[in-house]
Amino acid sequence: MLRTKIAGIGYYVPEKVVTNHDLAKVMDTTDEWIQERTGIVERRYGKKHKETTTSMAARASEVAIKRAGISKDEIDFIIFATLSPDYYFPGCGVLLQRELGITNTAAGALDIRNQCSGFVYGLSVADQFIRTGMYKNILLVGSEMHSMGLDFSTRGRNVTVIFGDGAGAMVLQPTQEDKGVLATSLHSDGTYAEKLAFINPGAHGGYHAAHMDEAQDFGYSDAEYGEMFINEHMIENGQIFPYMEGQFVFKMAVQKFPEVILETLEKAGLKKEDIDMLIPHQANLRISQFVQRRMGLRDDQVWNNIQKFGNTTAASVPIALCEAYEAGAVKDGDIVCLAAFGSGFTWAGAVIRW
Repeated sequence: MLRTKIAGIGYYVPEKVVTNHDLAKVMDTTDEWIQERTGIVERRYGKKHKETTTSMAARASEVAIKRAGISKDEIDFIIFATLSPDYYFPGCGVLLQRELGITNTAAGALDIRNQCSGFVYGLSVADQFIRTGMYKNILLVGSEMHSMGLDFSTRGRNVTVIFGDGAGAMVLQPTQEDKGVLATSLHSDGTYAEKLAFINPGAHGGYHAAHMDEAQDFGYSDAEYGEMFINEHMIENGQIFPYMEGQFVFKMAVQKFPEVILETLEKAGLKKEDIDMLIPHQANLRISQFVQRRMGLRDDQVWNNIQKFGNTTAASVPIALCEAYEAGAVKDGDIVCLAAFGSGFTWAGAVIRW
């Protein structure tokens, strides 16, 4: 039976380090306030006009391809997960193909918009393609450049302090060995979509207004919901930036993380005691710590790097996994569990035998 193995993995984060103290210079916040609520000490920001979501993805991909021991032209499919694409369209998949100089025009490219869960969703999609024999060398990437679209003011601090830039990549191949992806689980619930969202600019023209909890949540009167193009009101009220109802998202995350982990382990015929390493999406250190306690895992069984990279959304799982691998914390034969939860809401899990 064909399985999907990770043939190569790599990550890239920009050189520029932005500390909590740096952010305190432009907004009303403190290092203590940020660390207490998120566990974050610093994050990385890409070079404006010199680095993009795609260029960072290319750097991570080059490492993964080299470790896989293949030529870039052997890549026959690209899956790119991001919420911060270079262009509204086309997607980053084809831009990455161009950036890498991949001349194999038979290769397809797929862009995934599942935000924090995007990479794990992409892994599940890739796994299906590999198992059916459709593709042999899939490049799976998660990359984000959040710094280009955050509100660097006191008004936006609850969101802005959380996010950082970076990219992670994998080359996935078929194997007959008893290793690789054992099981995946994908879920979603759009009921609370606006609790964590970037509403504008958009094309809904007020269509979703009835699904908002209250008009004042987003600073609009009922009449203004009918004018969903960028205007002065949107700019003044910060509606061109991401919105997050933090406490609600936290409560949902700590519920869904353990559920999807246990579900995916069961699909793989395993139990939580079999986990050697849990790689959670780096949403918030407090969420990861809650999940760790709930699962009864030791500190050395959970990899957290949000302290130094912040939340890199679709890039956080591959960055953390690659870092754990490079540190020798993930070894041959280990059972590795990946889990993510984010905007949508969407959540996903994967169990891998390394």
